[in-house]
Amino acid sequence: MTTEHPIDPKSRTNKYAFACATLASMTSILLGYDIGVMSGAAIFIQEDLKVSDVQIEILLGIINIYCLVGSCLAGRTSDWIGRRYTIVFASAIFFAGALLMGFATNYAFLMVGRFVAGIGIGYALMIAPVYTAEVSPSSQRGFLTSFPEVFINIGILLGYVSNYAFSHFSLHLGWRLMLGIGALPSVVLAVGVISMPESPRWLVLQGRLGEARKVLIKTSTSEEEAESRLQSIKEAAGIPKHTTESDDVVAVPLSNQRHGEGVWRDLLLKPTPSVRRILIAGLLIHFFQQSSGIDAVVLYSPRVFQSTGIHDKNKLLLATIAVGFSKTIFILVSTFLLDRVGRRPLLLTSVGGMIVSLLGLGVGLTVHDYQNLSTGSGPSPAIILSIVSILIFVATFSIGLGPITWVYSSEIFPLRLRAQGVSMGVAINRLTSGLITMTFLSLTKAITIGGTFFMFSGVAFISFIFFYTFLPETRGADLENVEKLFGKVDDVDDDVNRTNNNLHSHAAA
Repeated sequence: MTTEHPIDPKSRTNKYAFACATLASMTSILLGYDIGVMSGAAIFIQEDLKVSDVQIEILLGIINIYCLVGSCLAGRTSDWIGRRYTIVFASAIFFAGALLMGFATNYAFLMVGRFVAGIGIGYALMIAPVYTAEVSPSSQRGFLTSFPEVFINIGILLGYVSNYAFSHFSLHLGWRLMLGIGALPSVVLAVGVISMPESPRWLVLQGRLGEARKVLIKTSTSEEEAESRLQSIKEAAGIPKHTTESDDVVAVPLSNQRHGEGVWRDLLLKPTPSVRRILIAGLLIHFFQQSSGIDAVVLYSPRVFQSTGIHDKNKLLLATIAVGFSKTIFILVSTFLLDRVGRRPLLLTSVGGMIVSLLGLGVGLTVHDYQNLSTGSGPSPAIILSIVSILIFVATFSIGLGPITWVYSSEIFPLRLRAQGVSMGVAINRLTSGLITMTFLSLTKAITIGGTFFMFSGVAFISFIFFYTFLPETRGADLENVEKLFGKVDDVDDDVNRTNNNLHSHAAA
């Protein structure tokens, strides 16, 4: 039986695991850059191609729907060819999509590029947290698995900077350079990933124990920890304890599921009570991450700032850079707190701050709109409240809900269900983001921009209740042992049911 590893705040970070997590997580730059760069490029695209607000909504949000294709395929692909080559595949697809967008001559051509890039992003979003969680030692899993969100924020910031840098070029050329230059990170990433090892957990599922042990020794803080991790993975894979890595390639009892077969049955059709709870937790944490409005704020930040009275394009783009810096700084703070403070405290604090800041943003924008209608100019206190609320919102999101969504969903699924389970979470994440993004401008017209953020604050409040009542703490638990944390609730329920049955039996007697 596996045990929980206590967290030592002073435990040294394994440099090899750190390097692997960094390279794998750099795939998330692809999504971040796209979000950041499109927020500014949309202004110039609309002016150059003469498209409507609805077309811009679709252009910005549709990539999240396209991500569904990539994320749904990524789980099976990573079980088939391995985690490492799936990362290379994701980079190649995004490279092609970025070039297509950069050379787009019209709206339809641009949408084709968005489709290709979206598939690549879907692959990247699924595989980065899975690989990082599987290669990380338990004591540093929260720190390392938060890296995908770190690189999403770095990508967003780079996108904002790209907007400002290329905004001085001609209208026809500027936005194409903004989009096309996104192909460069994918090339660097694909080359770097070749030097990475394969996930030790995937190697064990292939029966390649000798290779898995070598990787675990390199990515653990001690040889004893490496042996403990190997035994835990073998137990999860159903390999007898007496089987050693000297056997090189061994038969795995779950061989019919080594490449993803049978997973959907155990995940959706006939899940155990604990797997059902894990699935609900893994899907809803992704849903709430996006339905609280973060992508609407980031993608439409120039529009939101316009609503506060800033209209000069250069000032708008500089204001969005401030948003990017705020997100990046606080996500870096979060990475150092996840394994010290724990998932639940950070998550609840984060969502609480989001609720308050969304209410502040709703009030500020509503007051500003009212003052504009009645006097023709907005009061500076309302403008200041709105801008400060935006910065607090992205900061509180980045310190908790942003990174923890990827950390939590990548560590709670059992080994053989992990790739497909995370791919479902990513699919929900991108579908929700796409729906929010493609309806944001229409919502602001229907219920006002202030009313839209009041709605987001209500969603954040519901998420707080769900997280408080449903999610257990996973800090320090073996990756193969996390399922038991969800099973404890089921055990309690079974005890209650047995007690009730006994009471009924006594009453009948």
